[in-house]
Amino acid sequence: MSEPDRMKYRILGEDQQSDEEKIAKYTGEVAWSYLKPHCERGVLIWVDPELDLKTVAKAFIDDQSEQVANWLGNGDLVKTGELHAAQWEGGDELFTAVVVTPFVLMQQLGG
Repeated sequence: MSEPDRMKYRILGEDQQSDEEKIAKYTGEVAWSYLKPHCERGVLIWVDPELDLKTVAKAFIDDQSEQVANWLGNGDLVKTGELHAAQWEGGDELFTAVVVTPFVLMQQLGG
């Protein structure tokens, strides 16, 4: 894929750390209140608990579009919407999330 055609997914931080180090650094536990604005903007992606969140983040960064498309097609990745938001609104669930600009990838803790 030519450089202009590539998606520019990246992890936050413009330092000398490897992508894996940045993913580890910018992955953390958050409440729904942190994720809700990202859901409202249409950039929040739920990651099936069977997948490793950091592996999925790395696939985005490395522009593994075929793998990402497969996960989306299989329902292993789901762009969240109003029904998801309604399920989590007012709850006390915690999530693991990582920002891979422009998306936020998330998994619910405990499955």
